[in-house]
Amino acid sequence: MTWSAVLLVTAVVWAVSVIRSVRLRAFVYSLPLPMTLALVTTGHRVDGAQLLGVLGLNLFFVTVALTHHRLRWPILLADLAGIAAYVALSAGLLAVPVPFGPALAGTMALWLLAMVVLRRRARAVAAAPQRPVDARRDSLPAPAKLAVIFAGAVLTGLLGQLLRGMVVTFPYSGVLVAVEARRQLVDFSRHFARNSLALVGFLTAYHYLQDGSPVVALTGGWAAFALLATALHLPRRRRAEPAPAGALPDASAGPAPAAPTRPAPDSARPAPEDAAGAPRTRPRPRPTAAERRATT
Repeated sequence: MTWSAVLLVTAVVWAVSVIRSVRLRAFVYSLPLPMTLALVTTGHRVDGAQLLGVLGLNLFFVTVALTHHRLRWPILLADLAGIAAYVALSAGLLAVPVPFGPALAGTMALWLLAMVVLRRRARAVAAAPQRPVDARRDSLPAPAKLAVIFAGAVLTGLLGQLLRGMVVTFPYSGVLVAVEARRQLVDFSRHFARNSLALVGFLTAYHYLQDGSPVVALTGGWAAFALLATALHLPRRRRAEPAPAGALPDASAGPAPAAPTRPAPDSARPAPEDAAGAPRTRPRPRPTAAERRATT
């Protein structure tokens, strides 16, 4: 790993450490900066194994989140478990040739399945009582944190050199990002899984353009990443949910329209009043001819 790569990993982890939003943290980490540097400095080609390496990145964060939050392992030990899971997956992928077409189809199918599962889980979490988010910062001073990040980047770079072609997707900065985002690791993993589709687009465009100029391949890869990332982060329109029965009306909507009233019949109308306010008697109708004959 070159010094430029070490500085790049350090910059990414430092940026993640100062960002408060989990969604923005996951987006910054998903930028294919380490991949670009690895492709430029190593000269490795992008094949099916590298595409499945994006699944390895998600496997790394899922393993760290599971061991740290569920099993209560220390974060550094959970990081080692995540690296072991990625190395085991990489060893299996490097042992056999992986065609790019089936790898792309399998990756897309797994991504769609993961999105369905995460959407259902998000609905269940939304229905449950909300817990306060712990977004506390690290207590280390800035110079000490920077030194720790720099040392960790060197160590992860040395380990990444042992993985040959899988060095393209090795989680150089992910090892330290998991430490920085350890209190929000579950939400971070969910957002990164969604953003990983853009990384698949980056590697796919680079694969089909890599036989020509590397500059053209990288430009196409970044264009595909930008297009997919923009599509993933477009605002969604939410359907208006019907109000439950017995709910109070919304005061911001203004007063409810009055129901139309029908005029009362003549028998139900009140008698008119005179100038003094006393009700006036209605004049009696004239008797008919039959009533006059009866009275005579």
